[in-house]
Amino acid sequence: MAGRHRRGGRVTPKGTRPRSFDAGTVNRDRASDGPDLLADVGRRLASGKPLDLLAEVSGLLAALDPRADDPLERARGGRRTGPTIDELTRSFADVDRVETSAMLAGIAQMAADDLVRARARRALAARNHALPMWLVRLGETTAYRAVEMVHVLGDGDNIIVGTRLPDGHELSLVVYIDHNLGTVVRDAFVVPEPIAHLVEFMQAKNDDPDVLWRDITPADARTRIAEAIDTGAMTFPPFETDSWPACRPLLEWVNRLLPQGGSGYVHPKWDEEGIEALTDRFFGSPFGSELDDHEHRQLLESILWFATDYGPGDPLRWSPTAVEILLLDWVPRKIVADAAFLSLVPDLLRAFVTFCHTERQVRSELTDQTLEAVDGYESEYQRIIRSPRPQGPAALMAAMGVLDPDGPWDLGVADEEELDYETMALGWLSDAVGGRDILEALDDMPLPDEEFSWAGIDADVHGRVGEVLALCDRCCDEMLDVEYRTACRRFLAQGANGDPNVFRRKARPGGAAAAVCWIVGKANELFTPSGGGMLVKELMAHFGLTQGGVSQRAETLMKAAGFDRSERYGQIDLGSPELLVSSRRRRIVARRDLLLDRSRRV
Repeated sequence: MAGRHRRGGRVTPKGTRPRSFDAGTVNRDRASDGPDLLADVGRRLASGKPLDLLAEVSGLLAALDPRADDPLERARGGRRTGPTIDELTRSFADVDRVETSAMLAGIAQMAADDLVRARARRALAARNHALPMWLVRLGETTAYRAVEMVHVLGDGDNIIVGTRLPDGHELSLVVYIDHNLGTVVRDAFVVPEPIAHLVEFMQAKNDDPDVLWRDITPADARTRIAEAIDTGAMTFPPFETDSWPACRPLLEWVNRLLPQGGSGYVHPKWDEEGIEALTDRFFGSPFGSELDDHEHRQLLESILWFATDYGPGDPLRWSPTAVEILLLDWVPRKIVADAAFLSLVPDLLRAFVTFCHTERQVRSELTDQTLEAVDGYESEYQRIIRSPRPQGPAALMAAMGVLDPDGPWDLGVADEEELDYETMALGWLSDAVGGRDILEALDDMPLPDEEFSWAGIDADVHGRVGEVLALCDRCCDEMLDVEYRTACRRFLAQGANGDPNVFRRKARPGGAAAAVCWIVGKANELFTPSGGGMLVKELMAHFGLTQGGVSQRAETLMKAAGFDRSERYGQIDLGSPELLVSSRRRRIVARRDLLLDRSRRV
């Protein structure tokens, strides 16, 4: 996962974060600096403060953690410099000193590898150094409480875990989990204070009325922290602060002390019916009614794609940080379209944010801050969408350092000019009809009223196919037209020929008929304003179904008919003009001619 590190998000406010974890200077080179390292360990051991030594061990383990390596370098077979954690543990075991014993005691608890921890324990068992009692009994440490600090806009949460060492010393670990960037640990630090004192201190410093403090079960805290660490470890380049990932081994050790069986973060699931209802609610409201046209509906579909599939997955949650990511990164990188079309996004976003915050009853001050973010980022957004930039796979590779972000971005096209919008859009139209030659020869003659073709269909499935056919015909006769009936008949015949086993299974014919009509409808833009404006739920209601299961059944039928389930911004391309009604082909022809005219003028 490639990460773009944004400056936004709500973390522990400045002034509430005690200065506590000094492991930022620990690096891979220091692992081989024996005398200097041991001298530093001796000073930390002599301080009498457990966190001093624990920070040293954690920072050293973090510096040698292979998760910090460049994933592309690993893929190329590149070797790490410096010792591994196992090699370092062996070297400590070979040097019989109190400082190495102290480090081994920490490694015996904090190392992620069971074998390394066991090796450290065996080495310690053969020694008689006088170590502090808290260190000798470090395995008896307990993690006893977890508190969550959340904000109404949901950019991220702080989870605080209270820990007690065997001698009574207490540590509190503060973990900031960023939802905008994928529910990852973006920062963490450790404070040598009881959790009750730290929470009281932070609450006194933070008077934000939109922040909620609550205890959560230790098991839930464990699951959420572990999942966020794992996801963050797949992000490249990694998140780094003065204390993260230096305190990651210490955090993972404490997290293992918490009970298992908790619940992680559950992002809301939005199906097509829910998104469609939200879209209609917005455009039917005073906030969106004046924007209700095909272009704005297309753009909102993309915005909802971002809002449901990225970050917290809640399309009604908008913060200044979410606005920044959408305008300065996601839209310019993901949506391939001309600048005139993309320039409509800021005004649409202002209306949609206001609508969402009104539905969620968010305080007006937060709505004003979010709208101010749209205003603040708009000029930069308008500049970006009018500038050459990597998009799609090229943007991902540029973020990872594989491609020069200033171009050219050669991913197999003949030259950089082939990345212009007209060429891309003509490619999409070609995909919809089955090729560039077919696109150039495409006409808008109506599909004929033709009978269903039984040729090649196994006799034993005629009964079931006939039931599905009758239901499809009835739907087209009552809700659509003759052209749709022909397209559905052709698709059904192709599926029955391709894989008759689909029709040998015990399944209700109504589900298959609904899936056939839905596939043909999607291919012809039936559920868009320009293609008819029918609601999916209206089509499903005709068959006495809800929307939930149609997508899975459709995938089975498309595979049987020889099509891959390929959707672009919610549109299905079947790659065959024989399945496209005249109105859909007419729009394709008009778009084709416009794009060709633009490309000639360029």
